[in-house]
Amino acid sequence: MRSIRLAFSPDADDLFMFWPLLEGKVRVPGERDLTFVHERVETEALNARSESTIDGPDVCAVSMAQLPAIADRYLLLPHGGSVGRKYGPVVVARKSMTLEQLAGARVAVPGLRTTAHLVLRLLVAHASKGASFLPVVVPITPFDGVFRALESGEVDAALLIHEGRLTYEDDPALKRVTELGEAWHALTGDPLPLGGNVIKRALGDETIRRVSEACRASIAWSLAHREEVIDAIIDSGVREEAKVTRARLDRYLSMYANADSAGYDATVVRAIHGLLARGAEAGFLPHGRVEFAP
Repeated sequence: MRSIRLAFSPDADDLFMFWPLLEGKVRVPGERDLTFVHERVETEALNARSESTIDGPDVCAVSMAQLPAIADRYLLLPHGGSVGRKYGPVVVARKSMTLEQLAGARVAVPGLRTTAHLVLRLLVAHASKGASFLPVVVPITPFDGVFRALESGEVDAALLIHEGRLTYEDDPALKRVTELGEAWHALTGDPLPLGGNVIKRALGDETIRRVSEACRASIAWSLAHREEVIDAIIDSGVREEAKVTRARLDRYLSMYANADSAGYDATVVRAIHGLLARGAEAGFLPHGRVEFAP
């Protein structure tokens, strides 16, 4: 019996996509000799785990910006991603600011390896002729940590990902500086590929194919039984600390667990390569081309 180790984030879209697989709702090719175990780790910790040459997960949710650093050991699965089409992470502040005014400001970021951090660096550099902001890493757990950092004045602005990019709307004192997906599309014409699932090359072609098929089937099952999976997520108490209502969860999953998650079309594939190329050209990422699993 071969055990496949999955690692994904605490946010609802990852659980939505993996839930049928973990609950036995989908058939795993060759299931009699293939089992799945999982752990849930916050985004930046997942990026760090993917770098381990000793105990890296077999399938790991990572930021797209992390791909060049792990391309020698992992392939990108062609499904399971989160893509923003003129929307994405949001930068907020307690006073009105522009992208250009973020240059030199202290900005809370969820991690230095995240796609959100990379894209904000590229956008601020473009707006301010090469200048940058001062990143202050504030992990996404606890959920309110980034909001407390803003309120205390520890940071001048905050880059919000996951459910925080919706819940900030409840605080009228917070001003939106920019929405990354909107600004990215204005700059590049592309959607914004934020995160995806990678699979270890060392598993071998046959196991990679079977695991990929199982993950694809899991996503398809969730999309076909959406209300049932949303009920399960709510009943599990996942992200309860984020105070996400059913309506807001429905909105969030519409944004990040949808047809783009079922499989990347040509626009997303182009956007992934384009994002990584821009990051490398700016000196923010290593050069290298990502390869897709079957």
